[in-house]
Amino acid sequence: MRYGVNLLNFGSGTTPDSLVRQAADARELGFEFAMISDHIAVTPDVHEVYPAPFYDQFVLAAHLAGRVPGLRLGTTITVIPYRHPLQTARLAANLDRLNAAGFILGAGVGWSAAEYAALGVPFGERGAMTDEYLTAIRAAWREDPTSFHGTYVSYEGVRTAPAPASRRLPVWVGGNSRAAQRRAARLGEAWHPFMPTAAALQEALPFVAAEAKAAGRPVPDLAPRLQIRLGARPDTPDRPLGHGSVDQVADDLATLAGLGATDVLLDTYPGTPGERAGAADDRRVLELVMSVAQGTIGTR
Repeated sequence: MRYGVNLLNFGSGTTPDSLVRQAADARELGFEFAMISDHIAVTPDVHEVYPAPFYDQFVLAAHLAGRVPGLRLGTTITVIPYRHPLQTARLAANLDRLNAAGFILGAGVGWSAAEYAALGVPFGERGAMTDEYLTAIRAAWREDPTSFHGTYVSYEGVRTAPAPASRRLPVWVGGNSRAAQRRAARLGEAWHPFMPTAAALQEALPFVAAEAKAAGRPVPDLAPRLQIRLGARPDTPDRPLGHGSVDQVADDLATLAGLGATDVLLDTYPGTPGERAGAADDRRVLELVMSVAQGTIGTR
């Protein structure tokens, strides 16, 4: 499995220099990719969880591409309805060209109704918009000029070059719901759930495979994002993977390998700014988990 880091692009004390240090630390510790989260309008509900300043994911990825060579970059996730699909397609394709290690477009529907309202995007239609926009994005990468006619967007003969360098810029579809699993099967190269339990993955993977088969597509990879919270925790069925002792996290990584996961994104953010640790503590946690993953330290 390949391992990546969620870069914390928000909050007091976050600066361009600290963001470069996060990415450079990830590369130094042996991580292969780093991903960045998305908010455009930091409404009060967003600020409560992800306080300003909140650095734009695409701008930050471009900033890092020239400063941390060898690190693949991506988004976890891009809220697809927030931007016109041609803009998202072009941003991702440009970053795939500009970063020699490539780019991953994480895709999802988001959660903040207030942010949707601030941007003038209908929250109740976010699922249908995401499906249509992803279809348009994939078409833009395949065809130049590109045309698309849908419910939410329509255009004819638009040039979108440069195309992705690899012509196979991967889409990782985020979300844990049935709708997200179906979207991953039909429109993604990977399913990218957040804080999954082992039981939830075991139940969902056959559904994703069946949906992909019905759509005539390859089964998407499994590329979960784990919130890492180390400590003594009971080993219960509803324990998110990544929560618990070092031994439990080692078992979680083995479980993911057994389920066929190709990539694992580690997230040190505990979910509230008041619990957030410092950069040095985050590095120690990432170093420990990577050591476990690489088998360079024993856990028992």
